Amino acid sequence: MTVPRSRAEIFVVPDQESRFCGPTTGDERRVLTAFLDDQRTTLRMKCTGVETELAQRAVEPSTLSLLGLVRHLADVERRWFRKVLAGQDAAPRFSSAADPDGDFDGADADAAAVAEAWAAWRDEVAFADRFVAESPDLDVMGHDAWRGTVSLRWVLIHMVEEYARHNGHADLLRERIDRAIGI
Repeated sequence: MTVPRSRAEIFVVPDQESRFCGPTTGDERRVLTAFLDDQRTTLRMKCTGVETELAQRAVEPSTLSLLGLVRHLADVERRWFRKVLAGQDAAPRFSSAADPDGDFDGADADAAAVAEAWAAWRDEVAFADRFVAESPDLDVMGHDAWRGTVSLRWVLIHMVEEYARHNGHADLLRERIDRAIGI
């Protein structure tokens, strides 16, 4: 007989957990980047073990999928770190003005498309990590057409929020795929 448990009790054993182990005190940059790393790790964990189901949609009419989240977050990383903060001419990889939801709508189960999404995501995360590490401080500024002038500090906090919100979506998507919770 299975004993019912609360969802809050279904998490990985802390000694074996590979996320949420960043510093709880100290330098602001170190704490913020650790929080962002934890959220990125959570996304990877949610997508592990269901590689062939990554493009499975949530429910009609939604086009939300784990693969769509990977593509979306690659574009979000690209926008804030390359375009806004670094000032590069960096168009989104998966969406466009003509197809603003291309990151989700175009998420295809094809193995090459999945590999492309993960490669793009890893490239953008690596760029962001380098940018943050090489920035003299968190007051580095960039201009965004939507928000105006933003600091690296604001972007890091926004990225933690962005991942946390989408990791909540990933919780539900993963549960729909294989009933896994607490990953």
